[in-house]
Amino acid sequence: MTSMPIVERSSLKKALLAVPAYWPIEWAQQLRRRRGAVVTDWLKYVREASAISFPPKPDWVTPNTIKVDSDTMWLRDFSDESASLSDIPVIIDAPYAGHPSTIADYDDGQSLVQTLKAAGIKRLYVTDWKSATHDMRDYGIDKYLLELSEAVDAVGGRAHLVGLCQGGWLSTMLAARFPEKVCSLVLAGSPIDTHAGDGPVKRMGKRTPMSYYRYLVTLGRGRMRGRFMLAAWKNMHPDEHYWGKFIDLYDNISNDEYLRRARHFASWYEHTVDLPGRMYLEAVKQLFKLNRLARGRFIALGQPISLKSITVPTYLLAGEDDDITTKEQVFGAAELLGTPREKIVSELAPGGHIGLFMGSRTLKENWARIGHWILQQK
Repeated sequence: MTSMPIVERSSLKKALLAVPAYWPIEWAQQLRRRRGAVVTDWLKYVREASAISFPPKPDWVTPNTIKVDSDTMWLRDFSDESASLSDIPVIIDAPYAGHPSTIADYDDGQSLVQTLKAAGIKRLYVTDWKSATHDMRDYGIDKYLLELSEAVDAVGGRAHLVGLCQGGWLSTMLAARFPEKVCSLVLAGSPIDTHAGDGPVKRMGKRTPMSYYRYLVTLGRGRMRGRFMLAAWKNMHPDEHYWGKFIDLYDNISNDEYLRRARHFASWYEHTVDLPGRMYLEAVKQLFKLNRLARGRFIALGQPISLKSITVPTYLLAGEDDDITTKEQVFGAAELLGTPREKIVSELAPGGHIGLFMGSRTLKENWARIGHWILQQK
């Protein structure tokens, strides 16, 4: 995952910052520019650097209540007071891949929840996945699929599903296993055909033996710790996460809006959730190594499922620069589903993986269209 694109550095400077020998030169330039403000700026910088390194836990921006409190999730209710039971509910199936579900309601002006509500959706829910405890270590994919199905039952038995990243393949499984429960399907940055394209996650999954993933779960005492996953994401872009962001911070130490946004992003990015070891290992082997969901060989709640059983209208959204879930992994679903091609919309949005869910431009343009599209599906 890439860091928050607040201020763009030149390509040359980005390249130089990746070279440790250049760092003293950069700091010397900063000191010369600030002159008399060096001491004041430095003290402020120390405080802000600490704030983005050890941030508070993120919170939800939009008021909500808890509709369901199950073993694996809180189903949060963002519905309007004017909502009617005749309105088909929309469930945002948030990612469960090491970071909090608040990515779906990230900030004012950067909230998928707010965007969909502004489009006219009145009954809206979000899966807030719980961090796995030691007692949850043996929960498998079936457990999460069952509780997502029960969440749909709790809101009336039929819903539009909006799957973000990992939430997309779980929503796809539900649509294939219980097609009568799904009215329409939105898959955003969701790895459905995990062997498509040539992204770094695909390459890592192919070359890394299962023994390594089992070792990480053993190290986490039966869980895949979110901090292990965070380290892996950061190592994909070390220049940004380990030193570049701190240089950017000093560059913008007098910009209060920059500092607010940096602290806010850190509160989401640096806080992690743990996954049950069993679920994590099933996903690595069954979905990413063997690609069984795409191949129609995945067993869900005791039955093999085929994506051809999904015939509902589907919207596929991919990020142009997404190096976590490549566009081929998302758009490949069009060839696998049973939905007629004229009922499938494929759209490429600018930006990377995280921006696909909380980027201002993507929300304003792509997600606003998706919200109106959902309302047209019955």
